[in-house]
Amino acid sequence: MITAIDTNVVLDVLSADDRFGPASRGALLDALELGSVMACDVVWAEVGGWYRTPDQAFEVIERLGIRFAALDPEVAAVAGASWVRHRRERRDGSRDRVIADFLIGAHASMRADRLLSRDRGFYRAHFRRLEVVDPSRP
Repeated sequence: MITAIDTNVVLDVLSADDRFGPASRGALLDALELGSVMACDVVWAEVGGWYRTPDQAFEVIERLGIRFAALDPEVAAVAGASWVRHRRERRDGSRDRVIADFLIGAHASMRADRLLSRDRGFYRAHFRRLEVVDPSRP
């Protein structure tokens, strides 16, 4: 089984967050026992920004057992279409979500069996076929 992982879960684990850290760490370990865990470019960028160098960030992420899985044009097109649909559905035209969220969701829905994220409401609304595992929910 391939599990994609969202930034919020990776940061929970790395920051030793008191509220979400233990559950996120447990969910990551469970996912690794079931198969592999991957993260797309967006997650690597969002996590990597917290480190002094890209090499340092990549080493830490890889030490968690998370492998890099690049976005591709097909995933980008699906993410873009979902983002545009979302924008059109908002009556005031405002953006409450950035394209990065849609890239993570499209990548997970097309290249993984499920997504590990605490943002399950968003992903379930926009990627209905995607199984979302929320470590903060028992």
